[in-house]
Amino acid sequence: MHEDITGIILAGGRATRMGGEDKGLVQVAGIPMYQHVLARLQPQVGSIAISANRNQARYQESGLPTIGDLTTDFSGPLAGILAGLKYAATEWVVFVPCDVPDFPTTLVEQLWQQKGPALAAYASDGERAHPTLALLHTSLVPQLAGYLARGDRKLMLFLDAAGARQVTFIGQQAAFNNLNTREDCLRWQQEKGFPHE
Repeated sequence: MHEDITGIILAGGRATRMGGEDKGLVQVAGIPMYQHVLARLQPQVGSIAISANRNQARYQESGLPTIGDLTTDFSGPLAGILAGLKYAATEWVVFVPCDVPDFPTTLVEQLWQQKGPALAAYASDGERAHPTLALLHTSLVPQLAGYLARGDRKLMLFLDAAGARQVTFIGQQAAFNNLNTREDCLRWQQEKGFPHE
Protein backbone atom coordinates (compact mmCIF):
# COMPACT_ATOMS: atom_id res chain seq x y z
CA MET A 1 0.00 0.00 0.00
CA HIS A 2 1.16 3.53 -0.81
CA GLU A 3 0.10 5.64 2.18
CA ASP A 4 1.53 8.72 0.48
CA ILE A 5 -0.72 8.46 -2.59
CA THR A 6 -4.34 9.67 -2.73
CA GLY A 7 -6.77 7.66 -4.81
CA ILE A 8 -9.55 9.40 -6.74
CA ILE A 9 -12.45 7.49 -8.28
CA LEU A 10 -13.66 9.35 -11.36
CA ALA A 11 -17.46 9.19 -11.32
CA GLY A 12 -18.22 12.47 -13.08
CA GLY A 13 -19.12 11.29 -16.56
CA ARG A 14 -22.45 11.67 -18.30
CA ALA A 15 -22.77 7.93 -19.08
CA THR A 16 -24.65 8.40 -22.32
CA ARG A 17 -24.48 4.68 -23.10
CA MET A 18 -26.08 3.89 -19.73
CA GLY A 19 -29.09 5.99 -20.67
CA GLY A 20 -27.66 9.00 -18.86
CA GLU A 21 -27.82 7.24 -15.50
CA ASP A 22 -25.05 7.96 -13.02
CA LYS A 23 -22.80 5.07 -13.96
CA GLY A 24 -21.02 4.79 -10.64
CA LEU A 25 -24.35 4.25 -8.89
CA VAL A 26 -25.68 1.56 -11.25
CA GLN A 27 -26.23 -1.60 -9.21
CA VAL A 28 -23.89 -4.43 -10.19
CA ALA A 29 -24.18 -7.65 -8.20
CA GLY A 30 -26.25 -5.81 -5.61
CA ILE A 31 -23.97 -2.86 -4.92
CA PRO A 32 -23.22 0.39 -6.78
CA MET A 33 -20.54 -0.07 -9.42
CA TYR A 34 -18.16 2.42 -7.82
CA GLN A 35 -18.00 0.23 -4.70
CA HIS A 36 -16.44 -2.60 -6.70
CA VAL A 37 -13.78 -0.12 -7.83
CA LEU A 38 -13.40 1.22 -4.29
CA ALA A 39 -12.80 -2.28 -2.88
CA ARG A 40 -10.02 -2.79 -5.42
CA LEU A 41 -8.41 0.60 -4.84
CA GLN A 42 -8.54 0.67 -1.04
CA PRO A 43 -5.62 -1.72 -0.41
CA GLN A 44 -3.43 0.22 -2.85
CA VAL A 45 -3.54 3.79 -1.46
CA GLY A 46 -3.61 5.73 1.81
CA SER A 47 -6.84 7.66 1.26
CA ILE A 48 -9.61 7.90 -1.32
CA ALA A 49 -12.08 10.52 -2.53
CA ILE A 50 -14.75 10.39 -5.21
CA SER A 51 -14.97 12.88 -8.05
CA ALA A 52 -18.67 13.27 -8.86
CA ASN A 53 -20.86 16.03 -10.24
CA ARG A 54 -24.26 14.47 -9.58
CA ASN A 55 -25.83 12.57 -6.68
CA GLN A 56 -23.04 13.64 -4.36
CA ALA A 57 -25.08 12.78 -1.26
CA ARG A 58 -25.37 9.18 -2.45
CA TYR A 59 -21.62 8.92 -2.96
CA GLN A 60 -21.07 10.48 0.46
CA GLU A 61 -22.99 7.57 2.01
CA SER A 62 -19.73 5.65 1.47
CA GLY A 63 -18.16 7.88 4.12
CA LEU A 64 -15.66 9.17 1.56
CA PRO A 65 -15.08 12.79 0.63
CA THR A 66 -16.86 13.70 -2.61
CA ILE A 67 -15.48 16.47 -4.78
CA GLY A 68 -17.12 18.19 -7.74
CA ASP A 69 -15.47 19.67 -10.80
CA LEU A 70 -14.28 23.23 -10.48
CA THR A 71 -15.94 24.03 -13.82
CA THR A 72 -19.56 23.32 -14.66
CA ASP A 73 -19.28 22.38 -18.33
CA PHE A 74 -18.63 18.62 -17.96
CA SER A 75 -15.22 19.00 -19.57
CA GLY A 76 -14.52 15.28 -19.40
CA PRO A 77 -12.19 13.40 -17.09
CA LEU A 78 -9.59 16.17 -17.03
CA ALA A 79 -11.91 18.40 -15.00
CA GLY A 80 -12.26 15.64 -12.40
CA ILE A 81 -8.51 15.07 -12.47
CA LEU A 82 -7.85 18.78 -11.86
CA ALA A 83 -10.30 18.81 -8.93
CA GLY A 84 -8.62 15.69 -7.52
CA LEU A 85 -5.13 17.13 -7.81
CA LYS A 86 -6.25 20.33 -6.07
CA TYR A 87 -8.03 18.37 -3.32
CA ALA A 88 -5.22 15.94 -2.47
CA ALA A 89 -3.00 16.50 0.54
CA THR A 90 -0.38 14.15 -0.92
CA GLU A 91 2.10 14.93 -3.71
CA TRP A 92 0.94 12.02 -5.86
CA VAL A 93 -2.60 11.15 -6.89
CA VAL A 94 -3.83 8.05 -8.70
CA PHE A 95 -7.05 8.14 -10.74
CA VAL A 96 -9.33 5.26 -11.67
CA PRO A 97 -12.71 5.42 -13.44
CA CYS A 98 -15.82 4.15 -11.66
CA ASP A 99 -16.60 1.62 -14.41
CA VAL A 100 -13.46 -0.56 -14.54
CA PRO A 101 -14.03 -3.00 -11.65
CA ASP A 102 -11.20 -5.42 -12.54
CA PHE A 103 -8.31 -2.96 -12.89
CA PRO A 104 -5.00 -4.52 -11.82
CA THR A 105 -4.44 -5.02 -8.10
CA THR A 106 -0.86 -3.87 -8.79
CA LEU A 107 -1.95 -0.71 -10.66
CA VAL A 108 -0.58 1.83 -8.18
CA GLU A 109 2.60 -0.16 -7.50
CA GLN A 110 3.42 -0.57 -11.20
CA LEU A 111 2.69 3.06 -12.09
CA TRP A 112 4.83 4.16 -9.15
CA GLN A 113 7.73 1.82 -9.94
CA GLN A 114 7.82 2.53 -13.66
CA LYS A 115 7.17 6.26 -13.85
CA GLY A 116 10.88 7.04 -13.57
CA PRO A 117 11.47 10.80 -13.32
CA ALA A 118 8.18 11.60 -15.07
CA LEU A 119 5.48 13.62 -13.27
CA ALA A 120 2.75 11.35 -14.66
CA ALA A 121 2.23 7.75 -15.74
CA TYR A 122 -0.76 5.93 -17.20
CA ALA A 123 -1.77 2.36 -17.92
CA SER A 124 -1.77 0.48 -21.20
CA ASP A 125 -2.78 -3.12 -21.87
CA GLY A 126 -0.22 -3.43 -24.66
CA GLU A 127 -2.82 -2.74 -27.34
CA ARG A 128 -4.66 0.32 -26.04
CA ALA A 129 -3.80 3.16 -23.72
CA HIS A 130 -6.06 3.65 -20.70
CA PRO A 131 -5.30 7.24 -19.72
CA THR A 132 -8.02 7.49 -17.06
CA LEU A 133 -5.97 5.01 -14.99
CA ALA A 134 -3.14 7.36 -14.20
CA LEU A 135 -0.75 8.60 -11.53
CA LEU A 136 -0.07 12.34 -11.52
CA HIS A 137 2.01 14.71 -9.41
CA THR A 138 0.17 17.70 -7.95
CA SER A 139 2.74 20.09 -9.44
CA LEU A 140 0.91 19.54 -12.76
CA VAL A 141 -2.05 21.65 -11.52
CA PRO A 142 -1.02 24.94 -13.23
CA GLN A 143 -0.29 23.17 -16.53
CA LEU A 144 -3.60 21.30 -16.44
CA ALA A 145 -5.59 24.39 -15.40
CA GLY A 146 -4.09 26.30 -18.32
CA TYR A 147 -4.84 23.44 -20.73
CA LEU A 148 -8.52 23.38 -19.69
CA ALA A 149 -8.75 27.19 -19.76
CA ARG A 150 -7.70 27.09 -23.43
CA GLY A 151 -10.66 24.81 -24.13
CA ASP A 152 -8.61 21.67 -24.59
CA ARG A 153 -10.27 18.48 -23.36
CA LYS A 154 -8.27 15.50 -24.64
CA LEU A 155 -6.74 13.58 -21.76
CA MET A 156 -4.15 11.75 -23.87
CA LEU A 157 -2.86 14.98 -25.41
CA PHE A 158 -2.44 16.49 -21.96
CA LEU A 159 -0.57 13.42 -20.68
CA ASP A 160 1.73 13.56 -23.71
CA ALA A 161 2.34 17.27 -23.12
CA ALA A 162 3.15 16.52 -19.47
CA GLY A 163 5.72 13.90 -20.51
CA ALA A 164 3.74 11.03 -18.99
CA ARG A 165 5.25 7.55 -19.02
CA GLN A 166 3.13 4.72 -20.46
CA VAL A 167 3.17 1.63 -18.23
CA THR A 168 2.14 -1.61 -19.94
CA PHE A 169 0.32 -4.38 -18.12
CA ILE A 170 1.10 -7.41 -20.29
CA GLY A 171 -1.59 -10.04 -20.79
CA GLN A 172 -4.15 -8.17 -18.70
CA GLN A 173 -6.49 -6.82 -21.39
CA ALA A 174 -9.56 -8.05 -19.51
CA ALA A 175 -8.53 -6.07 -16.41
CA PHE A 176 -9.23 -2.84 -18.29
CA ASN A 177 -12.72 -3.67 -19.56
CA ASN A 178 -15.14 -0.92 -18.69
CA LEU A 179 -18.82 -1.54 -18.07
CA ASN A 180 -20.58 0.90 -20.37
CA THR A 181 -24.00 -0.71 -20.78
CA ARG A 182 -26.47 -2.78 -18.81
CA GLU A 183 -25.42 -5.77 -20.92
CA ASP A 184 -21.79 -5.25 -19.92
CA CYS A 185 -22.83 -5.22 -16.25
CA LEU A 186 -24.84 -8.42 -16.55
CA ARG A 187 -22.07 -10.19 -18.42
CA TRP A 188 -19.53 -9.15 -15.78
CA GLN A 189 -21.81 -10.41 -13.00
CA GLN A 190 -22.14 -13.78 -14.73
CA GLU A 191 -18.39 -14.08 -15.34
CA LYS A 192 -17.75 -13.37 -11.66
CA GLY A 193 -20.35 -15.92 -10.59
CA PHE A 194 -22.54 -13.40 -8.79
CA PRO A 195 -26.17 -14.56 -8.40
CA HIS A 196 -28.79 -12.86 -10.55
CA GLU A 197 -30.57 -9.99 -8.86
